[in-house]
Amino acid sequence: MANENPLLHPSTLPYGMPDYTLITPEHYLPAFEEAFAAHRREVDAITRVRSMPTFENTLVPLEESGRLLGDVARTFYTVSSADATTAIQEIDEKLAPLMSAHNDAIQLDAQLYWRIKTVHEQLDALDLDAEQRYLVERHFREMTQAGAGLDDAAKERLTALNQRLSTLTNTFEKNLLADTNDLAVVFDSAAELDGLTDGELSAAAQAAADRGLDGKWAVTLTLFTGHPYLSSLTVRESRRRILDASRTRGSRGNEHDNRTVLLEIVCLRAERAALLGYATHAEYVTSDETAGSPAAVHDLLRRLAVPAARNAQHEKAALQAIIDTEAESFPLEAHDWAFYTEKVRAAEFDLDRAALRPWFEAERVLRDGVFRAATDLYGITFTERSDIPAYHPDARVFEIHNADGSALGLFVLDLYTRDTKRGGAWMNSIVSQSTLRGTQPVVVNNLNVPKPAPGTPTLLTLDEVTTLFHEFGHALHGLFATVTYPHFAGTNVYRDFVEFPSQVNEMWIYWPEILDSYARHVDTGEPLPAEVVAKIHASETFNQGFATSEYLAAAWLDQSWHSLDAAAAASEIDVAAFEASSLSEVGLDEPAVPTRYSSTYFAHVFSGGYSAGYYSYIWSEVLDADTVEWFGENGGLTRDNGDRFRSRLLGVGGSNDPLDAYRDFRGRDADIAPLLKRRGLAD
Repeated sequence: MANENPLLHPSTLPYGMPDYTLITPEHYLPAFEEAFAAHRREVDAITRVRSMPTFENTLVPLEESGRLLGDVARTFYTVSSADATTAIQEIDEKLAPLMSAHNDAIQLDAQLYWRIKTVHEQLDALDLDAEQRYLVERHFREMTQAGAGLDDAAKERLTALNQRLSTLTNTFEKNLLADTNDLAVVFDSAAELDGLTDGELSAAAQAAADRGLDGKWAVTLTLFTGHPYLSSLTVRESRRRILDASRTRGSRGNEHDNRTVLLEIVCLRAERAALLGYATHAEYVTSDETAGSPAAVHDLLRRLAVPAARNAQHEKAALQAIIDTEAESFPLEAHDWAFYTEKVRAAEFDLDRAALRPWFEAERVLRDGVFRAATDLYGITFTERSDIPAYHPDARVFEIHNADGSALGLFVLDLYTRDTKRGGAWMNSIVSQSTLRGTQPVVVNNLNVPKPAPGTPTLLTLDEVTTLFHEFGHALHGLFATVTYPHFAGTNVYRDFVEFPSQVNEMWIYWPEILDSYARHVDTGEPLPAEVVAKIHASETFNQGFATSEYLAAAWLDQSWHSLDAAAAASEIDVAAFEASSLSEVGLDEPAVPTRYSSTYFAHVFSGGYSAGYYSYIWSEVLDADTVEWFGENGGLTRDNGDRFRSRLLGVGGSNDPLDAYRDFRGRDADIAPLLKRRGLAD
């Protein structure tokens, strides 16, 4: 079987791209089993060495080990998040505890830990370069934090906790995907969707047809609480149905209910933190992030919450004033906010964001916006490779070359939503760069844009344009990181730093020559009028009270769950009551401004990698806003600026402390003032 399994042989495609045309679901588990065994043999060979530990006989072979497992895992997890068929979900469910057990077997290996600890103790006496020294420090720190120094009984309990948590987080994601699909809102007539564009109606009709509901319209849900259509739907009941469906996900008392799942996750994470010597899971997580402690996180969130909540109340009053002028007045509710926000925006700024979509045709945004900015800034070029198959027909492959013509890597774009794809948008790697292994990067961007009927252009909202630029910032980080050791490849940096490069890339959306290049009317080719651009800029801080409040509410909710100690987490908790109490504590309990994610569909923290770390978006935005100011002060979109940002920040990957890398780029620590100004919170 090994001879017939394509996952157990090097790919013949460029850049080591897996040949998904040869891979079937039946190949994955046998490949993982062989990869686990191979990795275990490689680590055993390190620990059997009789001579004293050195960098060369311990750290180098450790970095060489696990290559097959990494290749198989990245190949599988790309599919399990973007095309999770029933067969793939079943594999994922079986695999979760196996992967956890294997990772623990490596991370908790006492002999391996002793060897790394011995090298770490001799660090100042060793002749190592900066990356090698940092590699020793990180391996020692990570194994210590993982529990490698615990006694055998504690390790046994830790392993059991990790395996159970891996199963629960997988269950949470599976439940959320199923409930999100089940709760797609079906409408019987197009009149109920009055206000949507022809393209949006086409996407809704196609979504219904895909469910066997010909002649109807289905609105699929986004990962976050709100929905882009809420800003334009004129029928209030339709808006209510969509938001109600979104907010009930994972809490309906059916087989997809996530409340019991998330409570057990919280409880086990708290127990694990205590076992590892930390008071809470939040303390455990932030101890190895740039924040350093929950107190630092709470300080930032509270500092922003007060002015954000205040601004949201001003915005609410403005919306209510609009409603009160209508024939039938009513108190503003959450499902009304986006719709009346656009009315206020139109009144104050004469700006209709929904009407901008004809200027944001997806292909042009990609090629003349996202790619153009990267070419102007970094000199890289893009060539679509239709001869290299991806994991799904909708996923497109592009080869990227540096300015000198040298090959850089592959970029895969998977734009459209489907029932087998998890919600949200993300970047991941299929192949990681490493000079030690001689590999070049293959990175993926996933979005969830509704797919229109064949022959209909894909028109993006301004938010979707922002997401495309944002995720490509992650892709650039993964492509540009040039490191020796795979441990530092791509976006393997602190969680509360990882969003920084992607947020910086959003600045090019409105850069004049880039905007003029991509924002062209789909039918006439006319550029977005200058007066409209001016109105967009004038409205940049508009509705930031809402936007900041809904984000901070989710970040605070994450911190609240993960600031429970083991005893509190094990007590009987009502999820809805806990949420209400937590948001009240920080003044973010305004019913018209719901949290961006409620607990039962908060995938970032209960099935993703952001537990006790959702704050990282705003934490990174401090650096981002300060960096945008630097670009503005230094000439903006120039190759010199791009080369500096690439070499001193993106290019180092995880091979340096990220704040040291930032200081090297900026010449000082970041200032919070540009962020406060950007979000209208400075006063």
